[in-house]
Amino acid sequence: MSTCATASGELAEPLAGTAAVAATWLLVEQTGPWGNEALTQSHLDPEVGRALEERAAGTGVRVALIRRPGRHADVRRPASRRVLAAHTAPGGTWIRATDVRDPAQLVGLDFAALGRGEHAGFDAALGAGPYRGDPPVFVCTNGRRDRCCALLGRPLAADLHAAGATATWEITHIGGHRFSPTLLLLPHGYAYGRMTPHAVKEVVESLASGLVVPDGCRGRSTWERPGQAAELAVRRLTGEYGADSLAVVRTEGSGEGGGAGSGADDGWRVTVAHRDGRGWDVPVVPRAAAEATPASCGAAPVAQTHMAAGPPRAR
Repeated sequence: MSTCATASGELAEPLAGTAAVAATWLLVEQTGPWGNEALTQSHLDPEVGRALEERAAGTGVRVALIRRPGRHADVRRPASRRVLAAHTAPGGTWIRATDVRDPAQLVGLDFAALGRGEHAGFDAALGAGPYRGDPPVFVCTNGRRDRCCALLGRPLAADLHAAGATATWEITHIGGHRFSPTLLLLPHGYAYGRMTPHAVKEVVESLASGLVVPDGCRGRSTWERPGQAAELAVRRLTGEYGADSLAVVRTEGSGEGGGAGSGADDGWRVTVAHRDGRGWDVPVVPRAAAEATPASCGAAPVAQTHMAAGPPRAR
């Protein structure tokens, strides 16, 4: 049976610049089934889920549901549920954790502050504190959204958990079904695609040491898609894999013929800075694939667009 992941893999569709965009992630534990739109189609009160979506819009915060891999109690109203918040910007990453009895408590949070990387209000409102333990790994497994996430993601999450990766969670949606199995690592916000248990082990161990593995990397969720591709291009050029060594400091152009003074031809010019003072300008152009493929199982095939980063030029 052909799937969107099979079609994407056969064409070797580029991964760079395909991560979901979020400066901050707010993750809420919810057992039981998840629907296509999980925040409003699960055992979570749909009014609460809808309010969370509305409150997060335009703030840089992305809300998703999480659950532990494997068999779990399908409890509609658990006594408490885990809530994680993580900010992804270089030099300012953090993860905060707490347990809440009523997820409606989350609706009143200051989402704009969370998006800016300020967690004091989150801590005060929910009694949260620093996350303790191994860096968490989130594998997309929502089969109602796309069957590839269930067919490929759930076995990967189960294998990781069985192998002792106790910080493994299933997550509802991080974009890019056709790159399944996909995963997200926090607090840095790097997303990966087409993962295997062996590859995940290297990725997790490296990021725990503050190093980015470029193979299979889709980008850092902190940046918009052109910035994700540009950052990875600089890493490959320079061999700099320190997670917090690089930052996207400017993106000029619109992707539709460039912008005034952008220097971009039908794309963007992205400036990537190293914390030691070096910098690079990276041209990024949207390129349509020569062959049409579905973005999701059951969707009509279209020419998918990827972010083509040109050679970085030192400033």
